[in-house]
Amino acid sequence: MLLSTTQVIPGYRVVKVLGIVSGMSVRTRGMLGRFLAGIEAAIGGRAESYIGELKKARDEAIQDLVREASRLGANAVVGIDFETSEILEGFIIVTATGTAVIVEPERTQRG
Repeated sequence: MLLSTTQVIPGYRVVKVLGIVSGMSVRTRGMLGRFLAGIEAAIGGRAESYIGELKKARDEAIQDLVREASRLGANAVVGIDFETSEILEGFIIVTATGTAVIVEPERTQRG
């Protein structure tokens, strides 16, 4: 499965648009994770515990997106966009949305 945040994939052409697909992940830090994040916040700098959770959430959202696109018969998703938000206290939501398509390699003309 080819994935792209752009509308086109160099070297390929879209032969069929299958529709909008999305994937979502909701994650939370456990009690210990929130405690460690609180210490990181007090000290300052990178909040590694939250960065790790965001990366996991992004990866899960991409996996969901790929599953949905595969179900439609796509071999690529273009125009992927990510959104993040927080609900309640400590629940991180990451959503990935894109367009499921069928692409094929562009033919080069020799002349």
